Amino acid sequence: MTTDVTLILTDQPTPDLTVLTLNNPARLNALSMEMVSQLHDTLDALAESECRVVILTGAGRGFCSGLDLSEPAVAPTARARTGPAAGMRTQEFVASLVPKIMALPQPVIAAVNGAAVGGGLGIAAACDLRIAARSAMFCTQFIKLGISGCDIGISYTLPKLVGATRAAELIFTARRLGADEAERIGLVSELVDDEQLLTRTREIADVLLSYSPFGLEMTKQVFRANQDAASVTAAIALENRTQILTASQLFATTGNTFADAVGAPTQETADGR
Repeated sequence: MTTDVTLILTDQPTPDLTVLTLNNPARLNALSMEMVSQLHDTLDALAESECRVVILTGAGRGFCSGLDLSEPAVAPTARARTGPAAGMRTQEFVASLVPKIMALPQPVIAAVNGAAVGGGLGIAAACDLRIAARSAMFCTQFIKLGISGCDIGISYTLPKLVGATRAAELIFTARRLGADEAERIGLVSELVDDEQLLTRTREIADVLLSYSPFGLEMTKQVFRANQDAASVTAAIALENRTQILTASQLFATTGNTFADAVGAPTQETADGR
């Protein structure tokens, strides 16, 4: 269903920072097809923008409660199809948000307020950092609906965040996970009072923004790529090449050399003269 309501609010406190807010608080920001469509469009625009850090949060008392079950879920690409073919197009439409978030050049910080359930957990897990309010609650949810417990990237992202054993338990049982436990097992990096959530997330964003633009972008790119590296040797090879690339960019834009960046001694100080 197409609507004139803005389901993804976009705020730019500074040109370098964009705050995205899932905006359907009456339904705890459930993922309708229109919200998914607007989020795709917003992420596509961000990928081509000058923004350097993204914060993603939810309006009201929830982050995202998963798929909106109050209306038929039919993606735009599924309207001309029926049966499993239509279902597959819709499944792909929603799930493709996860690799899109992961592939953005900007680090994405999830500011998780309230429930992050099902697809909401999938979206939060796709972000680069997760800061949680004390009201946050997480649940995979999918298996409770009679379908597979593995959906929207969870079988890939969750084991990398909390380990395979813990992820399996959360996916198979679909039990609810409170904010304290989420921090303890490493699903979120920090826990704050609800009223401080966006303030603290902005502080972290400001730290990231204090670093060189290309260095920050390459940090995300290399970190993401090396999660799937074939070996430590392959990971280091990518790191080595990226360090020289970013050092070259630093010199081109500031005149500083790699030695300047790492604080290496000059020839004069190195030999004591």
